[in-house]
Amino acid sequence: MMIPFSPPRIDQKVIDEVVDTLKSGWITTGPKTKEFERRLTAYCGNKATLAVNSNTVGLEVVLRWFGVQEGDEVIVPAYTYCATANVIVHCGAKPVMVDVNADDFDVCLEKVREAITDKTKVIMPVDLGGMPCAYDELFELVETEDVKTLFRAKTEEQGKLGRILILSDSAHSIGAEYKGRKAGSLADVSVFSFHAVKNLTTAEGGAIMLNLPEPFDNEEVYRYLCTYTLHGQNKDALAKTKKGAWRYDVLVSGFKGNMTDIMASIGLVELSRYEDDTLHYRKCIYDQYTDAFSRYGWAELPIYETEDRKSSYHVYCLRVKGITEQQRDEIIQRIFDKDVSVNVHFQPLPLLSAFKNKGYKIEDYPVAYDNYCREISLPVWYGLSEEMVKTVIDAVICSVEEVLA
Repeated sequence: MMIPFSPPRIDQKVIDEVVDTLKSGWITTGPKTKEFERRLTAYCGNKATLAVNSNTVGLEVVLRWFGVQEGDEVIVPAYTYCATANVIVHCGAKPVMVDVNADDFDVCLEKVREAITDKTKVIMPVDLGGMPCAYDELFELVETEDVKTLFRAKTEEQGKLGRILILSDSAHSIGAEYKGRKAGSLADVSVFSFHAVKNLTTAEGGAIMLNLPEPFDNEEVYRYLCTYTLHGQNKDALAKTKKGAWRYDVLVSGFKGNMTDIMASIGLVELSRYEDDTLHYRKCIYDQYTDAFSRYGWAELPIYETEDRKSSYHVYCLRVKGITEQQRDEIIQRIFDKDVSVNVHFQPLPLLSAFKNKGYKIEDYPVAYDNYCREISLPVWYGLSEEMVKTVIDAVICSVEEVLA
């Protein structure tokens, strides 16, 4: 049997909660979605939370709320999934790609500093693999006098903030920590993903984690985004069930981005056991991989705990020293031939046709390319047994040494 890469944890607790929702007669956005939002806020320590149907929708509606438009620039790492940059393109703005660190895959602060112009409205760091970026340093950068002087506000929200917005693509990092604070409370706004392969899943889904500074009213922004993710309609289905409350208005031309109670049902179960069960289990798998591969000179191990940072243990990004992209692909094929599924996170954006055709060149991002061409993502999921982990380890070691021989 093939060991899968990242199946979701669907057990009887999840099934029972979903069945309860189905029997309740309320399957779209309703009481369970609102409870999920409250519990996420309590877990992460941010100021307000809106559950949505994907990380992608979450990122885009935040960009649009902040007024990002044609002529604007948003800084992103070249090493990320396409959704991070696609939402910028959807808004008519320009993704300004920068290289990443050689050790931890995070966006390079010096490259970010060099990329800032008077068109920059947002910086979007990515917590790749679940390891939080250096958020304090990012905030120090956007708060410096010369960077703030460069900032050109075009909307009320931009004027109120008075600087570049830090919008974290936290798709991988729920449960991660930075200086004792949870992901979701580290940036001005963070957006999680609850896709099927994520640590915490709702099948599809995501959450906008608001943590805006004064003078913003995060509850007021939450209410606006609730409207904006329901086509701009000022009442959701639950509100319209009240006696005589059928009439509604559409205030803006918004999006369809709401989470449903069916999705939230899964999330409520997953969140209730996340900290002490799911994260602990995933860390044990990480530790087993690290213990095994640390004995080999060819292995470059992912950083997942430092004095200030703790990962969510989402993707174990193993790199093999000194190999080419072609050798990496050969290693992956040999691992698959041994009935183990692995993956690559990610192809840097300039390698993809949609961005190549816009003029981005991988040669401008040498660290991103070097990380990518040597990276192999290993299975990490709840239920992956010690015997399976040993099978993965043996398959990787054997395949690497066959190619390096």
